[in-house]
Amino acid sequence: MRQSTRRCAFSRSPTATLVARKSTHPALIQLFVQAAQQIHSAAGWFQRKGEFPIPTGTEEPLAKEAQRFYATGTPLLQRYLPFWLANLIDRMWPVLVTIVAALIPLSRMLPPLYQFRIRSRVFRWYAQLREVENAIGTRPAAELIKELDAIEARVGDITVPLSYADELYALRSHIQMVETRLRTTAAGVAT
Repeated sequence: MRQSTRRCAFSRSPTATLVARKSTHPALIQLFVQAAQQIHSAAGWFQRKGEFPIPTGTEEPLAKEAQRFYATGTPLLQRYLPFWLANLIDRMWPVLVTIVAALIPLSRMLPPLYQFRIRSRVFRWYAQLREVENAIGTRPAAELIKELDAIEARVGDITVPLSYADELYALRSHIQMVETRLRTTAAGVAT
């Protein structure tokens, strides 16, 4: 994408040059150079094969995208992906690397956070169960049994993954233990 001159044995004459404004989008420059290479690289009446376009002998500086094309050829991603996707990935790779670098620590935090959320479905009922257990002997047994039945009914509606079912069944067994203790205490007071 610059002006070039070609030396002949007899004279120096200018050759065709691709020139672009500085405001031209880099993706367009890359496409222009690729198109020029495909269309004009074959031998013709006035040039040998591969003489145009070439990166040497120009008066204007070569654009970075053109330099990269001449150094490495068509980008690897463009060989296998559509242009728009390959160009997006090529331009966004620093952002993608940053996102992946941020996701790695997050991936270590997610399993404990998930475990906490699932276990909190079960463990929040232990506070109410403790209140009922601490009230044994200070409040009427019939009132406490109604509270235990209400807790047990709400615990029956809890859904947890199978890997956490043991904690749900432990809660149910603890409710049964408190209920047994309450009934034993109520039976001892009644006699």
